[in-house]
Amino acid sequence: MRCLKVAFGMENDETLIDAHYGDSEFFLIYEVCENESIKLLDRRNNRAKDIEEEEHGDPRKFKAVISQLMDVDVLAAFRMGPNFLRIRNQSNKVAFFTRTRDLKLALQRIVENFEELWKQVQEKNKQQ
Repeated sequence: MRCLKVAFGMENDETLIDAHYGDSEFFLIYEVCENESIKLLDRRNNRAKDIEEEEHGDPRKFKAVISQLMDVDVLAAFRMGPNFLRIRNQSNKVAFFTRTRDLKLALQRIVENFEELWKQVQEKNKQQ
């Protein structure tokens, strides 16, 4: 069965952060499968949030976030900052904007967009 590993940038246990992804308090990692099953896999503290940025969208913060989420396919966020282009262009991650801060609704939007996200992940993997 096809499944995606999705990391949500969180403010608290139920709400996605309304700031840059790298400023998330922590990440919740879910497995979302084509049969619409959803399973929480992990909760990871965000070690990147305390990096002192030398510039807005500091590339060091981008690298710190990606290094914590190497095993994840999709980075899901309500909003992302300047590092969005780096995520899209310089990593094997797919960025997905949830358009909601509510975790339950964000998970449902991943399910609804599973096929498109799967295609994007497969394309990213071919490029690596």
